[in-house]
Amino acid sequence: MDNAATQSPVKHRWRMVANLRRAVLMLLVFGQTAVASYYLLWVLPYHGGTVLEIGMLVLFAILYAWIAIGFWTAVFGFVIRLFGGDRHSILKRHTDAELLRTPLAKTAVLLPIYHEPVHWTLSGLKAVYRDIERTGQIEHFEFYILSDSRDPDVWLEEQVAWNKLAKELGGEGRVFYRRRPVNLNYKSGNVADFLRRWGKRCKYMVVLDADSLMTGSTIVRMVRLMQREPGVGILQTNPNIINGQSLFARIQQFANRFYSTLFASGLAAIQMGDAAFWGHNAILRIEPFMKHCGLRKLPGIGIFGGPIMSHDFVEAAFMGRAGYEVWLEPGVGGSYEESPPTLADELARDSRWAKGNLQHLWVMLREPGLRFAHRMAFLNGIMAYVASPLWLGFLILTTIAAANMTLMPIEYFPDGNQGMFPRWPEWRPEWALGLALSTLGLLFFPKFLAIIDAVIHRFTKDFGGSFRLFCSVMLEIVISVLLAPVRMWAHSRYVVSALLNVSLQWAGQNRTEETGWQEALITQLPGMLVGGAWSTFAWSLDTMFFLWSLPVALPLILAAPTSVYLSRNSLGQALRKRRLLLIPEERKTMALLEDAVWYRSREPSNSTLAPLEQAVLRLDHNRLHQALAWDHRHGSRKAELESCVARCLEQGPGALSRSEMSQIARDRQSLRAMHEGAWRASPDSFWGRSIARLSAQTKDI
Repeated sequence: MDNAATQSPVKHRWRMVANLRRAVLMLLVFGQTAVASYYLLWVLPYHGGTVLEIGMLVLFAILYAWIAIGFWTAVFGFVIRLFGGDRHSILKRHTDAELLRTPLAKTAVLLPIYHEPVHWTLSGLKAVYRDIERTGQIEHFEFYILSDSRDPDVWLEEQVAWNKLAKELGGEGRVFYRRRPVNLNYKSGNVADFLRRWGKRCKYMVVLDADSLMTGSTIVRMVRLMQREPGVGILQTNPNIINGQSLFARIQQFANRFYSTLFASGLAAIQMGDAAFWGHNAILRIEPFMKHCGLRKLPGIGIFGGPIMSHDFVEAAFMGRAGYEVWLEPGVGGSYEESPPTLADELARDSRWAKGNLQHLWVMLREPGLRFAHRMAFLNGIMAYVASPLWLGFLILTTIAAANMTLMPIEYFPDGNQGMFPRWPEWRPEWALGLALSTLGLLFFPKFLAIIDAVIHRFTKDFGGSFRLFCSVMLEIVISVLLAPVRMWAHSRYVVSALLNVSLQWAGQNRTEETGWQEALITQLPGMLVGGAWSTFAWSLDTMFFLWSLPVALPLILAAPTSVYLSRNSLGQALRKRRLLLIPEERKTMALLEDAVWYRSREPSNSTLAPLEQAVLRLDHNRLHQALAWDHRHGSRKAELESCVARCLEQGPGALSRSEMSQIARDRQSLRAMHEGAWRASPDSFWGRSIARLSAQTKDI
């Protein structure tokens, strides 16, 4: 057993507190769900006397419990903050003076990337580097850009940008770049490859996403906390969304920044040392991670076979199984990421996450030795997507029930019950109204509880003042009501596709583009047709049922214009000028965020040549790529590479496949031969015309 697994008094104490809190949470959730289900039982005409009503009752209970967990998590967070924070958190165990006296250990900052905008992404890493530099502790950190990009035009640009970045920072020997020749097991495989090569160089690693930013003081503080807590394997802080430009991104940014204060505090108080890991903006202890968190391929069939797509929750569970603690500490702060700019981009990301989260069902049920809290974290992630088809199923059953009551004669002996006494259907509209209001309360009360929290702790000014904060919350509620049915329909399709093991394409995320009308109509048309058909059918049945259907049907019908207008940057910026949907980071300057914006705005001069052409023609680029390449001319590969070089020199890159161009760009001798041959090409050839464009570009400079 590892040293981390030894049961110290402190560990015993937090586990006792965590078990008590979780027991209270379960009592509140299941108690409230039982009462709500009892009410529904008596709202239904036959009080659960039919198979249809039993199905409705089961789905309602599952969904109500799911909503109640979120509600009580927010309440826990409110109470915790009301009493000055969680005194059992690891952050409260150490004073600032103690942390300042704690020596640092060598830490790797990892940036795994896959077909990301190169300048934009590396500018963010540059801002993080500079901010750590401002702490005076840069000598304790190394930076690794870990590329999985497959397109040679992308990874050749990455290599040039990395070289330039290292020189600008004076970070030669501190800022490294590695591209995997074989892309296996997604991001987890990328990190695993780093650990196999260089894992023993550092004690800790901080994992970033392409859009991640973390302040230098936060990273240094997390290292010191890990130094003082040898039993902690992963320390996760809560990332806040920033830099939202479109209306959609600003809505997501405001909701994340304002509501997460309560939700993250409540979640941290319930999970304590059994927290989840979100895959980025966290620090990990390398030795136990290498020893215990390797991910085997799932042995099942379909979606439950092959590599694990969503690795983070699994790695946290394996770390916990090894006896190490995993903590979420919202109080650390200084952690940021960005939101997808459009609804279409968010849903595209969710299509991948849905499949990855559903895979966790196998791990949750079949993996031995996992802590109960981590199994519940798996269930929570699964329900984030399965809740949508359950909700859709509930709506289908209620529609069938309404159709039966309207179109069919009243059945006094439902489901073949031929007893002596008939079962009279009963309607209790006042109970139904009360049940609906209680459900809405679970959904929306935490948002107003966040306003009360802001007033109590006097930070309403950070969000534009009390009045504008209230207006922002109301606007966010309206938009969330419009988006909920659209997400339900999309997530239901994703869950079905995942269970059918439909293959997915993984690509870099859109950071800037707005959604066009054609794209919106194509992607949202199925949901619009479903919403229109359902609403029409509801109207034909009963006026009250039609009105009941509108909160779901109308957002589906309006999905295309909603998607288009939410993607507009102009609407987002107009609200910002009016100080609506404001967040604290937009009111006060922060060196890290200012640096990131400044570096990203300084786009390199546009070249008329593609990165591949520059790699061949520019001597400085060619020599750089040669230095990073290998000698692959062995056996049959030599003739194959020589043939590819000859075709490329004669006809240009368009004559070769992406794989063939990658082979040339990875081979040192081929790069040299391409450079020498291209400069000898005739003026009217592809390479001759490229040289002319390069010469014109050089003269302009």
